Amino acid sequence: MALFRVLIFAVAFTGLVTYIMNSWQELTIHVHRDAEEAVSNLLIETGSQGVAISDSADYIGQEDRFGELYPDVEQSEMVAITAYYPDTMDIEAVKADLASRLSELTGFGLETGDISLESQELVEEDWADNWKKYYEPARITHDLTIVPSWTDYEAGPAEKIIKLDPGMAFGTGTHPTTKMSLFALEQVLRGGETVIDVGTGSGVLSIASSLLGAKEIFAYDLDDVAVRVAKENIDMNPNMDNIHVAAGDLLKGVDIQADVIVANILADILVNLTADAYRLVKDEGYLIMSGIISEKWDMVRESAEKAGFFLETHMVQGEWNACVFKKTDDISGVIGG
Repeated sequence: MALFRVLIFAVAFTGLVTYIMNSWQELTIHVHRDAEEAVSNLLIETGSQGVAISDSADYIGQEDRFGELYPDVEQSEMVAITAYYPDTMDIEAVKADLASRLSELTGFGLETGDISLESQELVEEDWADNWKKYYEPARITHDLTIVPSWTDYEAGPAEKIIKLDPGMAFGTGTHPTTKMSLFALEQVLRGGETVIDVGTGSGVLSIASSLLGAKEIFAYDLDDVAVRVAKENIDMNPNMDNIHVAAGDLLKGVDIQADVIVANILADILVNLTADAYRLVKDEGYLIMSGIISEKWDMVRESAEKAGFFLETHMVQGEWNACVFKKTDDISGVIGG
């Protein structure tokens, strides 16, 4: 048995088709730890709605964490990365594509070990059970801790709790893209702001914005399932009447002037909202963007700067990038100013 790190997140983008499914397809790759991040990215790129990583090294230093005693686990350099695909996808075609792309990893200097790949069908109820039991309270930033709705957790002094039930294929808040978004919100929010959350997913960034003092939050997602899940999560957290959730295609048709706009979605979609974001962000306001894979960072930066923003903060975690852009005429406090 090995501890799972669950990296489940959903993206909202133009043209997304939502399927309501009774089953999922589970695909597991055993690979050397050195290639863990690259393989996880490949799985997401081939259509996985989330990945869970089983790594024996995650047990190191976990003694008595959250009151649970972990068993002794034999350490191995190999990890198991499990991905979940909709039942509408041709899993054999996915496996063939992955086999080809996995064979190229050694060319990038990555140790892969003896790669193995296996798949099985997973009914929706099993999907939920498989990842919920490994999802634990997680301190994400100095102030914010994400707590699964089905667990008991006693908050410490000044600790702000986000109760969250991600539901099927929505973000747990532990993925680097979400973590960096939360760090960015903690950086820019001082109290009393109006925030727009684009592609809200589980609603985690909207709930965090409220806890960090935002006055009004307007959350949008193209996916009706995400809208429902976000509303349910918001209802789980007290004093969240200042969050307004609705279906929406990025910032199209939105005319709310905001102090902060936050979007944690794919880079190819982010470039489609920078112009509208500049239209809606108040002077001296901020645009936070995350979900940007390294090779697409320059594209996103150029799009934001072309719209009129100046880069203030650039964060990197592994292959993922997040950024804080500012709408300002005073560039002395921004990168390159």
